[in-house]
Amino acid sequence: MPKPAWLKVKIGAGTEFKRVRNALHAGSLHTVCEEALCPNRAECWNSGTATFLILGPVCTRNCLFCAVQSARQGQELDSREPEKIAQTVKEFGLSCAVLTSVDRDDLPDFGSGHFGRCIRAVKQVGARVEALIPDFQGSYKCLRKIVEAEPDAVGHNLEVVERLQSTARDARASYKQSLDVLRKVKKLNPNILTKSSIMLGLGEKREEILKAMDDLLNAKVDFLTMGQYLQPTKQALPVVRFIKPVQFEEYKKIALKKGFKKVLAGPLVRSSYKAAELF
Repeated sequence: MPKPAWLKVKIGAGTEFKRVRNALHAGSLHTVCEEALCPNRAECWNSGTATFLILGPVCTRNCLFCAVQSARQGQELDSREPEKIAQTVKEFGLSCAVLTSVDRDDLPDFGSGHFGRCIRAVKQVGARVEALIPDFQGSYKCLRKIVEAEPDAVGHNLEVVERLQSTARDARASYKQSLDVLRKVKKLNPNILTKSSIMLGLGEKREEILKAMDDLLNAKVDFLTMGQYLQPTKQALPVVRFIKPVQFEEYKKIALKKGFKKVLAGPLVRSSYKAAELF
């Protein structure tokens, strides 16, 4: 299915883009910008920002919407990763950094301890942190490690509407578990900002989108992002339809009216897109 004009973006190679890319590669750091083939990486890198992908580039789950490499076991953790990321954040002069990760079901604590150390390291250099976390199999103990590291916001993605969960996501993930993760974060710290994201264009119906909004609000989620699903590889799920920008704008207005504090919605919006704006 050919992409409409509003989804065609130019991947630039400006001076700042190259500086960010080179610094990330020099530190052996991974970004979701590259691993997930994000269409906004030129825009973000040219503005000197990036979303860091921690816990290695290999995910132990196999969601059919994702381009990240999958295997039963991930790579060995880099004990210096928190320090490397903090140094890069400081070098870029970022006021807000997004930390996200693959799923690490192969680790005893699913990587939550390492995630917490990365959050603390970045906070120590004076930047705000949005922690975009996996579900950690719903473990309270693991979620407590994240919350106690004091990120400024915690995100966890619903990804798709309820009916499409088994189609798009790994069997170890679920709609209910994702909502429970968001509820548990708020229970651990009612003052922490929470966030979730939904992809559109996989065949969901309007009423299913509105229900997902209501379910997220019932889980006390503060921020919502919505974007167009784009097929990242030939093996991934195909796009069912392209959502027009005007439709995204309509969903944004509905979501704000329902009660979300802030909403970003558009064809190229992704989970961590313009994260600093949500603060």
